[in-house]
Amino acid sequence: MNANTRETLERKLGELMDEVLLLGSMVEQATLQAVRSLKDRNFAVSEEVYKNDQKINTKRFEIEERTITLIATQQPMARDLRQLTAVLEVITELERMGDYAKGIARINHNLGRETRLKPPAGLTQMAEIGVDMLHKALEAFVTGKVELARSVPKQDDEVDRLFNEVQREILDQMIASPDSIDQINHLLWACHNLERLADRVINICERTAYIATGEMREFDVSDDEKWSPA
Repeated sequence: MNANTRETLERKLGELMDEVLLLGSMVEQATLQAVRSLKDRNFAVSEEVYKNDQKINTKRFEIEERTITLIATQQPMARDLRQLTAVLEVITELERMGDYAKGIARINHNLGRETRLKPPAGLTQMAEIGVDMLHKALEAFVTGKVELARSVPKQDDEVDRLFNEVQREILDQMIASPDSIDQINHLLWACHNLERLADRVINICERTAYIATGEMREFDVSDDEKWSPA
C-alpha cells in the first residue's frame, strides 16, 4: 500500500468512526427518551422514539454500505480489515439496541392511558447505566483503548442487580393485581430490553479487543488476564 492510499484509508476510517459515534448517540438518546416516556407516561415522546427508529436503521445501512465499499476499494491491511469487519458487527448491535428502545416506547402505548401501574424506578437506573456503558464502549472502540473496553463489563453486575430487583418489584405488582397480568408483562419486557442492551454493549467491547489482538473471545470480568496488542 503506497503512502497516498494509506492516507486515504486512514481518513476514511476516521470518517467512518465518526459515523459510528453518531449512530451510537442516536441509540443513547432513544434509550433514555423511551424510558423517560414510560416513567412519565408521555405518549408524545414515545411516539417520537418509535418514529425515529427508522432514522437509526437508515444510518446503520449507510455505514454498512460505506464499510463494504472501503473493504472492496482501499486494500485494507490485516488490522484495518479487522476494524472494518468489527464496524459491521458494532452497527448491527447498535441497530438492535435501537429496536429495544423502540420496543419500550411501544410498551408505553400498550399500557394505555388508564393503567394505575407504576414503572419501577430501577428501570431508569438500568437505562442510565446501560447508556453510560455504551458511551464508554464506543469511546474505546473508536480510540482503540482496550483497557477501557475491558473495564466496561464490570458495570453489567449493577445492571443485573437492578434487573433482579425490578423483576421482583414487578412480580409483586402482579400478585397484588392479578387482573393486570397482561400489562405487567409489558413492564417485564421493558426490563428485559434494558438487560439485553447491556449484554450487547459487552459485545462491542469484545470487538475492540479483537481489533487490537486479532483474537475473538468473550470477556470474563472475573478473569484478570490482560489482552496484549498483536
